[in-house]
Amino acid sequence: MRAAVAAGHPATVDAGVEILEEGGNAADAAVAASLASCVAETVMTGLLGGGHAIVLRDGEVSTLDFFVAVPGLGAEPRVLELEHLEVPFGTELVHYAVGIGSCGVPGVLPGLGELWRRDGSLPWARLVEPALRLARAGSDFPRAHAACLEMLAPVMTMREGGRIYQRDGRLLAEGETLEQPGLVPALEAVAEEGARSTTVESALLALMEERGGLVTQTDLDTYRAFWGEPGRVERSGFEFASRIGLSSPLPLYRSVTGSDPVRLAEALVEPDREGDTTNLTVVDSAGDAVVLTSSLGLGSGDWIPGFDLHLNSMLGEADLIVGELVPGRRMASMMAPTLVFDREGLALALGAAGGTRLRSALVQVVCGVLDDSLSARDAVDRPRLHPAAGVVHLEPGFADDVPEELEAAGFTVRHWQSRHHYFGGVSAISRSGAAGDPRRSGSARHPA
Repeated sequence: MRAAVAAGHPATVDAGVEILEEGGNAADAAVAASLASCVAETVMTGLLGGGHAIVLRDGEVSTLDFFVAVPGLGAEPRVLELEHLEVPFGTELVHYAVGIGSCGVPGVLPGLGELWRRDGSLPWARLVEPALRLARAGSDFPRAHAACLEMLAPVMTMREGGRIYQRDGRLLAEGETLEQPGLVPALEAVAEEGARSTTVESALLALMEERGGLVTQTDLDTYRAFWGEPGRVERSGFEFASRIGLSSPLPLYRSVTGSDPVRLAEALVEPDREGDTTNLTVVDSAGDAVVLTSSLGLGSGDWIPGFDLHLNSMLGEADLIVGELVPGRRMASMMAPTLVFDREGLALALGAAGGTRLRSALVQVVCGVLDDSLSARDAVDRPRLHPAAGVVHLEPGFADDVPEELEAAGFTVRHWQSRHHYFGGVSAISRSGAAGDPRRSGSARHPA
């Protein structure tokens, strides 16, 4: 498989490719690309979020958990205070809970630090350089990000966010420059101090103290990103490796083949929910790979003053709260970075953004590549469907008889007029090439 980077923004891809071209490996490129995504894709992710990765190194596969943890270690228990608001999601208003009390213990920086510690080969500060340059220059604001901002404006323009995502009283528009000058000193501190930046941590704790958040010094001191084993399933000559989590696609990888719309809709039915997420996929010249997904949730609506760092809102994500919220315990996640192997080795590496839709997006791309022999580009571009609460959401491009077949199977069909970020954002690399999802203004590139 040819080396490549696929991700949710061209600047994220450029950062990873730059590191590969300098001789860095997949882990190096993934760290650099993820840091860049925390500058270019801040509608989707950020340094104070959390995530999951799957890593192929020297033929061995492992998962890395750096998701958000429940805060409150070393503090007296108190009632979680959240701000409730309604966010327009398609044609519906969705209720969300945000505010400083929704912020869990962030894991992105510890996770990237652990990936670099175990598998990296270039100096840490070198991996921060592409993100730092991007923060100094500002980044292009693409169409899909502008569409997401319009939908998430009630949160993204709260408090300090108004300065970042508004211009003269209107929302930042496609093609304009996203400027976050505070990320420059934040990333300078990360480059100098490492992933465990006391400068960033002190600023986060100061904001917690000022606004009544739950994250404590003990939370930060005891947080660890940890390695694990993926779940595995097999079917018809392929082995799938992915993390086991909420709404895991693993059972569907084994049971769903081909592209029959009715069968897909029946298999994929589940509740619906939105959140900010992004994904990147890297394969290096040695055949090693990293698929990394990160998220802020919706975002709390609080930014660290002077650093332009948006806090996550995972404690306000009802779908992620499974059982009692115990300080120190990891929160649940739907992220499912995935590797697929055949007799010749790695055949496909992919991950997706999109909350509950990431599962359906992944399954449809997998079926396109493995069963319909599509290139990564064609599989990602192909129109998608997503069923939720008896309604099948349908992108344009399906055969004319598909809506009728779905309705005969008992579904209500909602036709979308164009390809949309609602249907998830897949970053995929296969033997036929690489693809970032146009629904999220994604990109992909091979190193020179």
